[in-house]
Order: sequence, then structure tokens, then C-alpha cells
Amino acid sequence: MSSERRVIARHAATVLAGQMAVMAFGVTDTIVAGRYAEGALAALSVGSAVFVSVYVSLLGVLQALLPVWAELHGAQRTAEVGRSVRQSLYLCAFAIAVGMTILLFPAPLLRWAEVPQTMRADVEAYLQVLAFALAPALLFRVFSTLNQSLGQPQLVTWLQLASLVPKLALSIWFTFGGAGLPAMGLVGCGWATLAVNWTMLACAAWLLRSQPIYRDYRIWRRIEPPDWRHLRQFARLGIPAGLAVLVEVTSFTLMALFIARLGTVASAAHQIASNLTAVAYMVPLSIAIATSARVSFWLGAGDAALARRACVRGFQLALLGALLFATAMVLLRWRLAAIYSANPAVVALGATLLLATAAYHLADAVQTLCVFVLRCYRVTVVPLVLYCTLLWGVGLGGSYLLAYRGVGPWPAMQSPIAFWLMSALALALVAALLLGLLWSTLTRRR
Repeated sequence: MSSERRVIARHAATVLAGQMAVMAFGVTDTIVAGRYAEGALAALSVGSAVFVSVYVSLLGVLQALLPVWAELHGAQRTAEVGRSVRQSLYLCAFAIAVGMTILLFPAPLLRWAEVPQTMRADVEAYLQVLAFALAPALLFRVFSTLNQSLGQPQLVTWLQLASLVPKLALSIWFTFGGAGLPAMGLVGCGWATLAVNWTMLACAAWLLRSQPIYRDYRIWRRIEPPDWRHLRQFARLGIPAGLAVLVEVTSFTLMALFIARLGTVASAAHQIASNLTAVAYMVPLSIAIATSARVSFWLGAGDAALARRACVRGFQLALLGALLFATAMVLLRWRLAAIYSANPAVVALGATLLLATAAYHLADAVQTLCVFVLRCYRVTVVPLVLYCTLLWGVGLGGSYLLAYRGVGPWPAMQSPIAFWLMSALALALVAALLLGLLWSTLTRRR
């Protein structure tokens, strides 16, 4: 069992290194925008909320294919892995079309959320550039999910790490200008992301063609016509998973749209808290990816007992990581907030929000691992129902009431703190219920 823990930890650490590099994209943009102008940071808070909601929801559909490919790998059905990957391109093309439509025409969403008129032009320009960065991002996710399912995430991680330096340089250059290029402001961060995403996709395609580890999977055969039986299998896993991620992410990112009504200080402070929370989330996410890959591998190999052991080891690692990050948020909150902004009001509010985000992160770690492992056992609908009920109802709805109208004896707080407190409560309820569902599932599958 200790060897299983080492396998999961090694896989998770590799995934985490790559994910942190990708998250550094967001950290880079946040710092660059904050140093450029306070208004740019506030607009980034809204723009990134919309983009993340779209991208991560569609990413969830593709990430849900990991158990399918890991099971085929565990059963040593290598040729079927390649065919399944080719079929997934049809799903990816549909996801790209949906996502680009939303990002190219965000005005109705911004009006519905009552985003201040002064922010809308910058937000729309930023999102329209990112619309053309979505296709390479989702296609690269297919490559990433394939590697994770095969237990070989190293090449993905190296690409993600290598992309960080050009992303940082391009974001600074495009935003502030120089060497004959005029300053673009916030939209410069979007152009930097577009350039880096297409470069990463080109490198991924070259690796698939040239590296011997992919040869047995015969990925580069001519793509077959749509196999509707196969695509229905993808849909049964991917659509509930994607919708669940949509609910989770929108319950998190729609906070930015509602908080925008409180002004630029509140939006900027919220962006600090949400950015650090997203960075911390990479730890349980990486462990969940590695754990689900091992659970599905053992299920494909026909060993349910080893699948359960892998699940237990994953939980141990996830809880340890969550405790470390939550403690760091509490103890270092003032220093962390000061990295993002020189405005004392933004720093003070951001440091206060990090107290609530620590509790949010602990609950997030537990529910993330539960959801990923439940997908290995094809349990996807119940988590979606729980997310809709609690994250949207208690979390987002309760947050809005507490912030703007008051709840029971508590008056309206008129502060982003209300959103983080209620969201942490909702996520804790989700984590407790999903933990019970996972225990019940594992008990039945003995």
C-alpha cells in the first residue's frame, strides 16, 4: 500500500508542477494588470470569472474521459485507446464551438450581472481575444487527459513549465508596451495567452507524432466517422461532469460579477482571494487526477480491492496538502495580499478574505477527490444534483442575500466577505454528502 501512495504522490506531484505553471498564467496577469491600473485589475476580475466559467466547464467534459482511457490502459487494450481519443475530437469540436460563441458575445451576460458600464469595454475586448485561445487550450487538454490516464504526465508538465517564461514576458510587453509596440492594457494579457496556447498545442502535436511511448496506441490513424455508441458513452460521463463543474465554477466565479457592484476595491480584493484559492486548488485537483487514474487502472485490471486502496491513499495525501495550504493562507495573509496590490484598502480587505478562503479550501479538497473517484464508478448524476442545490442555492443565493439584503437577524453586509462565508458553508455541506456517497459506493462494489 505504501508503494501505491508513492505512485499517486509521484503522479500528482508531476501534474501539480504543470498545473501550477498554468495557474502562474493567472497570477502573472493579475499582478501585471494590478500594476498597470487598479481599474484593469477590477476588469480582469470580471473577465477571468467569465472565461474560467466557460473554459473549466468545458474542460470538465473532457477531463471526465480520463477513467475511460485509464480503464482501457489497465485492461491492456492499447489500440482501443487511440480510437477513443480520435472519437473524443468530435466532442472537443462541439465544446470549442459552444465556448467561442459565449466568449465572442459576452454583452448579455455582463448586462445581466449589472457589471458597471465603465468596465464593460475592457472586459469584452479581453474575452474576445481569449475566444481564439480557447480551441488550443481545449485540444491541449485532450492531450493532457490522455497522458494522465496512461500514468505519463511528464511531457505535459514540461510543456506547461516551459511556457511560463514566454507567457510572463509577453504579458508584460503587450500590457505596458515597448520596443515599438503600444501599451495594450488588459487586452495585452489576452494576446499573450493566445500566443502561448497555440504554441503549446503545436508542441503537443509534434510529441504525439514523434515520441515512441504513443506508438502502440496508434493515435495518428485516420479519424473514423462518429461512433454514436462511443459518443453516448462520453456524453453519459462528460455532460453530467461538465455541468457539475459549471455549477461549481459559476458558484465561485459569479461572485466576481456580483461583487463588481461594490466597486473596484472590493473587486480587486476578491480577485486576490479567488486567485490564491485557485492556486491552492491545484493541489487537491492534482491528487484527484492521479488517484482517479490509479483507481480506474485497477478497475480495468479487474482488481477492486487495489482500486479501493488507491482511493484511501489519495484521500490521505489530499487532506495533508489541504491543511498545509489552509494554514499558509491564514498565517501569511497580509504578505500574500501585499504582493498583488499597493493599495492599503485592497490589501486589508484581501487579507480578511483569506481567512474565509482557508475554510473554503479544506472543504474543496474533500469534495474534489470524492467527485473524481465517483466518476471512476460512473456516479455522476447525484453530485450534479448536490451541486445545483447547495452551491447555487445555499452558496451563491445565500451569499447574494447576506451581502445585499440580509438574512434573518443579520443585516446586509455590503462586503465580499458575505460571499466567501456562505460559499464555504455550502461547499462543506457538499463535501460531507459526497463523502457519504463515496463510502456507500465503495461498500457496494466490494
